Amino acid sequence: MKTKPASSPGAPCPAFETWVHAHRASFAQRATLLLLLLFSLAAQAQQPAFHALAFWTSGGETDHSDFARQAISFYTEAAARDHFDFRATTDWKELNPETLAHIDVVLWLNDQPHTDAQRTAFENYMNHGGGWLGSHVSGYNDSSTKWHWFVEFFGGAVFNANNWPPLPAQLIVDVRNHPVTHRLPATFLAPSNEWYVWKPSARANANVKVLVSFDPANYPLGFKDRLLSGDMPVVWTNTKYRMLYVNMGHGDKIFTNETQNHIFEDGLLWLSDRKTP
Repeated sequence: MKTKPASSPGAPCPAFETWVHAHRASFAQRATLLLLLLFSLAAQAQQPAFHALAFWTSGGETDHSDFARQAISFYTEAAARDHFDFRATTDWKELNPETLAHIDVVLWLNDQPHTDAQRTAFENYMNHGGGWLGSHVSGYNDSSTKWHWFVEFFGGAVFNANNWPPLPAQLIVDVRNHPVTHRLPATFLAPSNEWYVWKPSARANANVKVLVSFDPANYPLGFKDRLLSGDMPVVWTNTKYRMLYVNMGHGDKIFTNETQNHIFEDGLLWLSDRKTP
């Protein structure tokens, strides 16, 4: 009777080779999937979280242009920090449906649309969920304003008066648990600004949520033009739209206060999030 010769110590085992081959293929597949996942995550990381377009003018009051230039620098730095796409333009012809279709938030730094076509494009953009952050003079309107839709959009607030010269002022944070104001103290001293009084006040509108107000303890404020009394919201949103108005925006000192800067940065981030009411 012949016996099966034993495998020599150095001879490969067929079963072991099969196991190694199968697991080698499995490992290669897993490695490939992992690489694909890493490439996908890297591609996503390179995509901006949202797109913001700021409109401004180099004309008008010098103090308003100084603010606009500093705002552009501020938001350029914020874009790198918060990973969004930001650019600024003085060409208001870009306020058109084709451009706005790719923009999540529009900023008006120191000016407003110049033509009926631009106004209509903006109305349609906001009525269909667009975002708007307006600063200081960009919200100006008075009794002669012909753009009635904007007055309604703005919360019904109509310009009435301002102080002069620009001065610092104590502000009260009305709502501290809002995404725009969650990093603010109950009160803070804002840098020099030309403060606007509105009649009627935006607070009279049931759709408006006032986030920050002028502290009445500031009265009287001003020398040439004095503010003596009255309710003065300075940061608010009309809850019918994805919008935020910030009264600060006159001169070159607006971005010298880190506390106030949170409003400009967190305000833009809040407007970019379509899921947040």
